[in-house]
Amino acid sequence: MPAQGTGGNASGAESYMDEGDEEEPEVRAGVIGDGDHGERLDKVVVALVPELSRSHLQQLIKGGFVRLDEAEATSPSQRVRTGQRLAVTLQPTAESRAYRGEVLPLRIVHEDDAILVNDKAAGMVVHPAAGNWSGTVLNAVLGRDPSAAALPRAGIVHRLDKDTSGLMVIGRTLAAVTALVRAIAARDVSRRYLAIAHGVPRERKMTIEAPIGRDPKLRTRMAVVAAGKPARTDVELVAAADGFSLLRCTLHSGRTHQIRVHLASRKLPLVADRLYGGAVALGMERQALHAARLAFAHPATGDLIDLSSSPPPDFAAARAQITLLDGF
Repeated sequence: MPAQGTGGNASGAESYMDEGDEEEPEVRAGVIGDGDHGERLDKVVVALVPELSRSHLQQLIKGGFVRLDEAEATSPSQRVRTGQRLAVTLQPTAESRAYRGEVLPLRIVHEDDAILVNDKAAGMVVHPAAGNWSGTVLNAVLGRDPSAAALPRAGIVHRLDKDTSGLMVIGRTLAAVTALVRAIAARDVSRRYLAIAHGVPRERKMTIEAPIGRDPKLRTRMAVVAAGKPARTDVELVAAADGFSLLRCTLHSGRTHQIRVHLASRKLPLVADRLYGGAVALGMERQALHAARLAFAHPATGDLIDLSSSPPPDFAAARAQITLLDGF
């Protein structure tokens, strides 16, 4: 049975005060071949994901993380048929959650005894998750300062998706972590993003206030759903040209994939964000989202920390193709 893994773009950011995926999980997929016709589902899943134990994979099946022809298959003993499409959404094992330091590059733009601010590169996962057990920001933080292992999530208090670039703050003491988490929950941390989207909004400024939860049709996606958690994104049109728009987005909450979901719900999917309807364009191969500004009260001194980040070369080159409007 041929298999294909789809790595996560784990839009915006999500506070660890919220529950949700740390990064978009890996999906392992394939088609049931003649040789597996009539086999138990758990046996076929083990063959598809041989690096994980059968007991762990059986728990994934029971938990609804395995689909046959887009329908949840929750019985490990279910028999499969030739031609069925199998998809397994990987979830971390207990063993894989162990924190390990690695010597990895971080772009630290602010550092003191209480906090670090990292300008994250696109393509780097923030926290270990299925399909990305190493090479993460957390591994790099531990490699830089092993004492961070004593802190919840090594001091990481909010996250950016894998393919989102830009600023994120990391606490270095328990007091700083606690204060930052509370500030994020109270919406006292200002987080502003630049996004390049397909389409042009009708209004120069708009507020998208719509609840976000798991997409009932596809577990790897989020969606605007009535039972979701409240979410608000302020959106300002900065530039537009040839059916594309440059948008400034300000988060007032931190749900998984919030900016990506909110913009897609208004028929403004991010360029190159395939998960939410975007297509490769303007030279962008990853979702066109950059955390450009981060402002908050220093958790120890109370002083204002207000930092900006210039977009990386791929985003800057795409932005240059869009005519700027006044005031940017």
